[in-house]
Amino acid sequence: MSRLISILALLVTITVKANFILLPMDETTQKNHLKAYGITYWALDKQYKASWLLNYRGGSFLLPDVAEIRKECQIRGVSFELLSDADANSILEDISSPSQNMETVVLEKAPKIAVYTPPGKQPWDDAVTMVLKYAEIPYKEIYDKEVLADQLILYDWLHLHHEDFTGQYGKFYGAYRNAPWYIEEKKEAEDLAKSLGYSKVSVEKLDVAKKIRDFVIGGGFMFAMCSATDSFDIALSAEGVDICEAMFDGDESSPNYQSQIDYIKTFAFKDFTLERRPERYEFSDIDMTEKRRILFEKDYFTLMEYSAKWDVIPTMLCQNHTQLVKGFMGQTTSFDSNLIKSNVLVLGKCELNDEAKYIHAQKGKGFFTFYGGHDPEDYQHKVGDEPTVLDLHPNSPGYRLILNNILFPAAKKKKQKT
Repeated sequence: MSRLISILALLVTITVKANFILLPMDETTQKNHLKAYGITYWALDKQYKASWLLNYRGGSFLLPDVAEIRKECQIRGVSFELLSDADANSILEDISSPSQNMETVVLEKAPKIAVYTPPGKQPWDDAVTMVLKYAEIPYKEIYDKEVLADQLILYDWLHLHHEDFTGQYGKFYGAYRNAPWYIEEKKEAEDLAKSLGYSKVSVEKLDVAKKIRDFVIGGGFMFAMCSATDSFDIALSAEGVDICEAMFDGDESSPNYQSQIDYIKTFAFKDFTLERRPERYEFSDIDMTEKRRILFEKDYFTLMEYSAKWDVIPTMLCQNHTQLVKGFMGQTTSFDSNLIKSNVLVLGKCELNDEAKYIHAQKGKGFFTFYGGHDPEDYQHKVGDEPTVLDLHPNSPGYRLILNNILFPAAKKKKQKT
């Protein structure tokens, strides 16, 4: 009798055995949204199959049920649910219904990630490197030498640190020109440019920007935040024009340089006016930081809703457990909607003044995303402030947008219809 009971128990165990792991990404169920992306990346890197269930419970992930994935979820504190074949098929059938604004996207491989950042960077933090470390997603740090040596071809996805590609040292001159760190950083940039065969930092940075441009056009994925967004476009638009004043590069700027700006060369922005005054902490009127009049308690941006079945890419990039995300500032906080090119999609905007916070477009065979602001969980981060502790923000919707972009290259792409 005991043997019969054991056999029956084994049979029951087999019949209820799960075949899939669901990482729910809704607001109430998932304990750690950020590390859930890391689990998905880890599974892809281990050659497991994965699917992204767009708009299903906040953009959940479907993975095969294997012991090491379960164990990894438990170690990292990621909530998961076990599904049978019947459960999974029912969910996928529901998602495929024409009446549902949902879609299943197959994730094919873990993208190779590079972060453009200077060696020995200052202690204030970079949101992308912080969340990559927190989610346990591997990446390589590269800088000008590697970019100019064409090493970008080794990577699928590139993040631009809060870098100034115009050669004006972040426009920190007004407030920090006598600060030891500013003096040292300026000298290091000049020494690096000289070692690479350039007489000016601005010329060297332009060549770096052009290499990054070619990386995207050739099929790469580029993500930038804060001042890396507008300074990148400004550098491309000012090719052959000296927009740096004497305190930056030792000589006067080109006369009437505003009229020589070529907007055709930019990725995202048009018709902007450059800020000539070196003491102002601003590159141009693209940024809305000083033009906006929004109270802290009302500073939110709304994620746009796209058709998951027809516009898969923007839907993917907007996956979240909330459509309303708390705003945050930076040197470049957000973008003037009137200065954004017509081919660029606005993924997130502040409804109070129609400013764009989160934008995306295709460029050649590749894609780029610009995300305004410095740190999604530090409203007004200042130089020298302590870095954000992500253990306190494991469900951050603002940081989720960064991780959407990191998994984006893993997806098997479908053509957009709009």
